[in-house]
Formats: sequence, C-alpha cells, structure tokens
Amino acid sequence: MYFRDVLSLITYTTTENAIGDIIETPVLTQVFCNKKSVRQSEFYQAMANGLRPEAMFEIRSIDYSNQDKLSFEGVTYEILRTYDRDGEMVELICNRLVNG
Repeated sequence: MYFRDVLSLITYTTTENAIGDIIETPVLTQVFCNKKSVRQSEFYQAMANGLRPEAMFEIRSIDYSNQDKLSFEGVTYEILRTYDRDGEMVELICNRLVNG
C-alpha cells in the first residue's frame, strides 16, 4: 500500500521548572498516512453521541502508540476512535480542535 500524505502524532512530555510549575512540551512524530473520508454510518453514529468526526486517517499499526492528538496540514485533531484493520493498519477517526 502506498501512502500519499504525512501527519504528526502528538505526545507530551512533562517537566517541572524551578518554582514547581508543570510544563507540557509537545513531541511530534511524523508518520505516513492516507487521508480518507469519514464513513456515513460512522458520522451519524458519532453525531447521535454529540461528536462531529471530520477526518479519518489510515496509518500503520506499528506507528501508533495510543496518542490522543495529531496534526495534519497545520490543523490539530483529537482522535475520537481507532479501528484496527488486520493488525497491520489502524484507522484514526478525528475531530478538529478549535484551539489546538
């Protein structure tokens, strides 16, 4: 399978400064992906639960480590749900974050 796009999976490291404040620093891991449309059934099921999925990305399972955010083309998304496909690929169903 060929991948057409690149996204960045986001994790955070936490450190403490001299006065005890917790500082979260984002760590971006770039992976290859395919951007897909959210399936109609997925969209309506999510809407019934108050969610609004906007994008779906397919990446290799080995690249995903339960991150809850990603960045694609300058937009930050929250990962709402994952779907494992054959143990080799995972689909990430995402919602755009307003102040990501």
